[in-house]
Order: sequence, then structure tokens, then C-alpha cells
Amino acid sequence: MSEHPAEGDAGPESNLTDEAFSPVWADDDRPRIPRVAGEREALAAYLEYYRATVEMKCRGLAPQQARARSMPPSTMSLHGLVRHLAGVERWWFQQNFERRNVPFRFFAADNPDLDFDLPADADFAADLEAWRTECAVSREIVAAHALDDLARPLDWHEDVDLRWLVLRMTTEYARHCGHLDLLREGVDGRTGA
Repeated sequence: MSEHPAEGDAGPESNLTDEAFSPVWADDDRPRIPRVAGEREALAAYLEYYRATVEMKCRGLAPQQARARSMPPSTMSLHGLVRHLAGVERWWFQQNFERRNVPFRFFAADNPDLDFDLPADADFAADLEAWRTECAVSREIVAAHALDDLARPLDWHEDVDLRWLVLRMTTEYARHCGHLDLLREGVDGRTGA
């Protein structure tokens, strides 16, 4: 309820208490999304919030916990989602929007599921760092372009603007942050929005 502070001693207009809302993690350090903002600031803030959610949900896990497929029959794991999101960042911003000639992350023609099907030697800390690196490059690309700048994604027959791409990435993260919520709860019981 801290998002809606009441003035003076009056209770909230809704008459709802903190118990009516999802619990919040005690160490939640995600950036606050501005309630009034310009378009670029708002788009960036939502994407950064979801990136920070990934970081928060992966905090404090041992490598084996991150690797756990805690919600069978799903084959997803927190580690796999980190690898997947690193690949998605590179795919959309570098390979599609700027058409950079960079190799795929966690993908091979003979094994396209290297993100979720973790090799035995997959290193959670290294893969988290790879994801952070991809996010940093994506931020640089967004900063270097106007929201109206166009690109033609690989294998597509129509252009997209950067605005579309940032929204596309935000929805990708939102979907997978829901998965991370469930996977983390399955690993150690920790819940919270």
C-alpha cells in the first residue's frame, strides 16, 4: 500500500489494507516507474522495471536452484529464462533492429533450445553476466535512436519502429517475469510481486 500513501491520518479511499495486495520482497530495489512521464521515459522505465525483476527473482540462488525445473511438466528454469532473455535481447536489438553481424546466444542449428536445455557446464553466474551485457548493449541501441526510427527485422516483410520493439520486449519480459514468479516459488517458496 506504500504506492498509495494516504494524507494525514485518513485511511485509503478503497478501504483495502496491505493484506489485500501481493506481498512485496523485503529486498525489492527495482526502480520506481514514473506515474507521469514522456513516451520515451515511460517505455524505458517499464522495460527497466522488468529487467530489474529478473535480477531480483534470481538473487540469492545457488546454481542448482537456478537450474531446477520446479514447475513440472514445464522444462523452464530460472537459469534457462536468463539465457533465453539474453538471446532475445541480442536477437531483437542487435541482430534485427541494427542488423549487426553477431552470433546467436544460446542457440545452434543442431540444438536450437540451448537456452532452456542447459548443458551440464552451463554457469549461472556467467550467464547472468551475459544477460546483463546484452541488456547494456540494448540500452545503448535504444539511446542512439529515435522511437520513430525504422528497421526491417530478419525474415519479415514489413518495417517496425523502435517504439514497437521496446513494447515487444516489455511484453516478453512481462510474460517471463510471471514464469519467474512461479519458478522461484517452486524452488524455495519465496513469493512476492
